[in-house]
Amino acid sequence: MGEIFALAKRFIDLEPDQIEELLESPIQKVRVGAVSVMDFQARRRSTPASRRQELYELYLRRHDRINDWALVDRAAPSVIGGYLLDKPRDPLYRLARSESVWERRTAIVATWHFIQRGQLDDTFAIGELLVDDPEHLIQTAVGGWVREAGKRDVDRLRAFLDAHAATMPRTTLRYAIEHLDADERRHYRSLASP
Repeated sequence: MGEIFALAKRFIDLEPDQIEELLESPIQKVRVGAVSVMDFQARRRSTPASRRQELYELYLRRHDRINDWALVDRAAPSVIGGYLLDKPRDPLYRLARSESVWERRTAIVATWHFIQRGQLDDTFAIGELLVDDPEHLIQTAVGGWVREAGKRDVDRLRAFLDAHAATMPRTTLRYAIEHLDADERRHYRSLASP
């Protein structure tokens, strides 16, 4: 992956149509390169707002090719979350209600950009929508992201767990409580259904 990231940095100035060509590849590593270029462009301070919008639109339009957890996790925070930082976040809620596991994962993973800036509302709200999701890759993302948001506001994490620990999938719970102290972890595990 290090070689792919280095190559993506070298070709950071690819145009959206060139990135889309890479997304068409059947080879997953090529698509990792494509989303890495998108991520690097989205994170670069000098990237104009118009290009950020193009990257955002390309990601959503070609979500059929961003169809692996590594691809989603590589680009969703900066390309989707970064673009929506100062905009209405309704698109994330539409993604969270999608039948596509990759679109649902994008919805929660994109909130990483907000968590880093102390904006936790969307992480917990989307976590609420996805808390009972049957897909393992959604369970790990929800648990992991509410845990990370909880590092910023542990009381909100506790409130989320108080509301959902008894019924959420064990995977989600395990990830969500990972950084709580041993007594709290034991408490929330005791609430969970066997």
